[in-house]
Order: sequence, then C-alpha cells, then structure tokens
Amino acid sequence: MIFARRALLPSGWADNVRVTCDGGRIASVQADGVAGPDDTRVDVLLPALANLHSHAFQRAMAGRTEVRAKGRESFWTWREIMYRFLDRLTPEQMQAIAAMVYVEMQEAGFASVGEFHYVHHQPGGAAYADRAELSARIMAAAAETGIGLTHLPVLYTYGGAGRMPLAGGQLRFGNDVEGFARLLDAALGHAKGMASDTVVGIAPHSLRATCPEDLTAALPLAGAGPVHIHVAEQPKEVEDISAWLGARPVEWLLANAPVDGRWCPIHATHMTAAETEGLARSGAVAGLCPITEANLGDGPFNGPGWIAAGGTFGVGSDSNVRISMVEELRTLEYSQRLRDLERNVLVPGEGSVGAFLYRSAAVGGAQALGRDAGAIATGLWADLLAVDQGHPALYGLSGNQLLDGLAFAAPDGVVTDLWSAGRHQVQAGRHLARERVVDAYRQAVAGLLAS
Repeated sequence: MIFARRALLPSGWADNVRVTCDGGRIASVQADGVAGPDDTRVDVLLPALANLHSHAFQRAMAGRTEVRAKGRESFWTWREIMYRFLDRLTPEQMQAIAAMVYVEMQEAGFASVGEFHYVHHQPGGAAYADRAELSARIMAAAAETGIGLTHLPVLYTYGGAGRMPLAGGQLRFGNDVEGFARLLDAALGHAKGMASDTVVGIAPHSLRATCPEDLTAALPLAGAGPVHIHVAEQPKEVEDISAWLGARPVEWLLANAPVDGRWCPIHATHMTAAETEGLARSGAVAGLCPITEANLGDGPFNGPGWIAAGGTFGVGSDSNVRISMVEELRTLEYSQRLRDLERNVLVPGEGSVGAFLYRSAAVGGAQALGRDAGAIATGLWADLLAVDQGHPALYGLSGNQLLDGLAFAAPDGVVTDLWSAGRHQVQAGRHLARERVVDAYRQAVAGLLAS
C-alpha cells in the first residue's frame, strides 16, 4: 500500500491517494482516502517514466571521449573510440556496468529500460558457447537491480550502407538473420527466468547495418513485441542511405516497412517536414535521447512538427554519459528553444510545458517498451515515482507547476522513492543495492583500465 499526499492520476491531480498493488500491478486507486498503519507514505506520486533507449556498457566511457583530436570531431570519430573500448569488455564487466547503470536510472526516476543490446560475441567475432551469453548478463543486471526490462537484441549484419563488411569492433555485433534468430531464441529462453514484466523485442540496428531483404526476413521474429531502429541520426547517414537505396531513411521505411505503433525510431533527427508528419501519423514512438544527441552533436529533433502531427515520443539515456530523467526532459525543450529562438515550444496550443513533456514521455515510453504502464491506473504495472515537494526546487509549486519545476528546475535528488512493477527499489533516495553494485562497478572499471 502507498499513501500519497498528492498524486497525478489520468483525470488530473488528486489529494490523499491510496494505491494498492498486487502481483506488481496496481490493484486499486482511491482518492480522498485515509492512510493505513502500514502504508508507505510519500509526498507526491507520479507515474514513473520508461527509459526507452540504452546502451548500458557505454556508461563506463563517460568522461573518456571529451578531448578534441586533430581534425573535426563528430559522431563518427566518437564511434571509433567506442569500438576500441568495447573490444576489451568481458561478460562479467558488462554485467557490472549494466547493474550500475540500472541503479542510477532508478534513482533518477526511470522504472524501466529498453536495452538496445548489440554486443553479442567475443572480441574478434566468435560466438560464445551460449550465443546469448551477453543478453543473459544484461538480464542478470536487471534482476539484481529490479528495473523493468525490455530487452532488444540487435540485428547488425553490415559495417555500413551498401552491405559494407564488418570490421574491427563491429565484429562483436555481427549476425546474419539465421544467426540472429538463434540468438533471439536463446535470449527468450533466458527471459523465462525473469520477472513477469520482462519483454523481449527486436532491434534492427539501422538501415546502414542491415539491408532490405534481411529487414523483411527479421521483422516476423518480433512477433507482437516492439521493434526499435536507429534512423536519420546524422546527415552522413541520410546521404549514404539516399545514395544506396534511392530514398532518405525515414522516407524509405515509410514506403517499405510496416511501421506502426509497435515501432520506435530512435533519434529521427534529420527528417523533412513530410517525413516528420508521415512518421508521426504511423503511430510509432519517437525515441528521443536529448543528452546524448547534444553530446554527440547530432542536432535537434523537429519537435513542433512532430507534435502538430499528433506524434508520440519518449526519452532515453542512450550512451548513458549522464543519467538524469529531469535533464532529458529539459534538454529536449531547450534544444527547441535554442534552434527556434523562442520559449515554451513543446506544448500544443497553450499550457504547461513540463506537464506536456512529462505526461507524453510517460505514455510514449511505456508504449515503446511494450509495457502496460505510463499512468497511475488500475491494472497497469506499478511503475511509480515519488518526489519531495518540500525540496527547495519544488517548494510552493502546485498542480502542473510542480511538473514545470521538475522538468526545468529540479535536480535528481528530488526523487525519494521508486517502484518498478511494484518492486520498491529506491527508498529515501537510494537504491537498495547501491553499495554492492558500486563496488562491482569499480572493480570492472579497474579491470578495463588495467587491460
């Protein structure tokens, strides 16, 4: 039982809300209630957001790529550093890093994660005895920390547009469709031992890392699960795909793939107005990662056009250079303000920007992960977030002003409690497993540095 002084319900704000959970789901929601003697009491209760896009292992790279080398720095130069880094990563280290990431995500307010998982093999490309060894490590990290997991094994067959061969660090990613099907089957086997809210989908990495025939063959493997794909992240990608397939990436997908509400195009940064409208109207969820997109110099998303077309979106921490739910929301809005020289951009018509960002990301993130969540409502997973309105950044704010304060003024430390499918993992601002996870993470990073 959870008793909140205030809570954000689908119908709006309510006082003295008592939430009952059973089997990880919300069994009842009662406003104007009375706290029971054993209830967990919180100040303000919100539906927790999903982190819809993560490459957990990249967290250990944070702070190691911010030195300018000779020549022009870009996503593509960063990618070469990333390839060299992961060529030394062991399964044990990957699990320890992922657990650290998931602790930080929950402490920041994310109840679930979409792990876009593309490191499958040993350095050099040989498969492990268990083809899904590294998927199992991700699942072990999720089980240890209690985060809700949507696992997204990645199909990565080619090194670049036009069926370029894999090379260097990419060899750890590689599978043809047949090998990917075997890997996915093994990952599904591991998922049977996970919590009941675990979801497994698929992630064709990008059009440049697959080909039309392989994409068509792989999509049925998703079943009813989510389909995530990187698309139109960089101008060079748009140019390369246009030269190869005769159409821009989003243009090609809309014409040749069954894009619908199960899809999550990640980034979708460089789109025309027509592509923006067409992708929004498909029902797909735009997977936006504003901190990483800023860090890598990707460029800003076309937010106003997307919202005008009725598009749905969620946020993710991608490279995990900084894990902050509130900062993802504010960076998203600030990227629009910097480009358009306006204030209060991402809201249709009039109203609270913070409320629109938060509510939209809650619903969109849950949809993208194939997760019954995104609101405090009976029958949904109990993905819940409590914040302290007494914190100086939020004090005196009421109603939707609280969400404006959360999005634009609050630090991560306003989070007091977090439940992932009813698992009360963050209490008094700290994850229950923090100490042992931090110790294991430090050992993993020390091992990487020594190698």
